[in-house]
Amino acid sequence: MIITTTENIPDYEIVEILGIVMGNIVQSKHLGKDIAAAFKTLAGGEIKAYTEMMTEARNKAIERMIDEAEKIGADAVVNVRFSSSSVMSGAAEMLAYGTAVKIKKSNE
Repeated sequence: MIITTTENIPDYEIVEILGIVMGNIVQSKHLGKDIAAAFKTLAGGEIKAYTEMMTEARNKAIERMIDEAEKIGADAVVNVRFSSSSVMSGAAEMLAYGTAVKIKKSNE
């Protein structure tokens, strides 16, 4: 499965647009890390627990988007975008979405 943020894939032709696919997750860190993060905001700097949380959430959202694309027979997902929002203190939603397509090599 090819996943790209571009509209086109070099050396491939989009032969069919299957539709929008997406994957999302709402994720949080456990209370201990949330308290540690609160103290970190006082001193400034990167809050690694939240960076890890958002990386995990992004990866899971991508996996779910790919699963949805595979279910409808896609070869690739183009124009992939990400969106995130705070759901509550210490929890965020990550959404990955794009256009599922069928492709073929350009020289075929």
